[in-house]
Amino acid sequence: MEPLSGRLKSEHQTLVKMTVIYCKDHHGRDDGSLCEDCSKLMQYSERRLAKCPYGQAKPTCANCPIHCYKQQQRDHVRDVMRYSGPRMIRHHPWDAIVHIFDKMRRAVHPMELRRARSKKS
Repeated sequence: MEPLSGRLKSEHQTLVKMTVIYCKDHHGRDDGSLCEDCSKLMQYSERRLAKCPYGQAKPTCANCPIHCYKQQQRDHVRDVMRYSGPRMIRHHPWDAIVHIFDKMRRAVHPMELRRARSKKS
């Protein structure tokens, strides 16, 4: 698997920061590390981001028409984001602001992108 780069890397780093906040408050990890379950979730999210059909044009997961995660992982990430989202502005203000602006981007389905590319050819 290739390492993430660009927007995918920054999105994963933001999710890791949110998970550290969540894990610290729910699983008692005061050293900034993740418990085994949260660590596995971040490895899973990295694999899913690497396979994202949008690539660097990926919208935020909340705006994405494609659900890449299995239901259990999606529920866990939703809990993490619901808890950590409001706390991000205090812990990582720049990442929180960037994420808010990312949420405003329109999500175009990959099939629409493919059709638009084929029309240009």
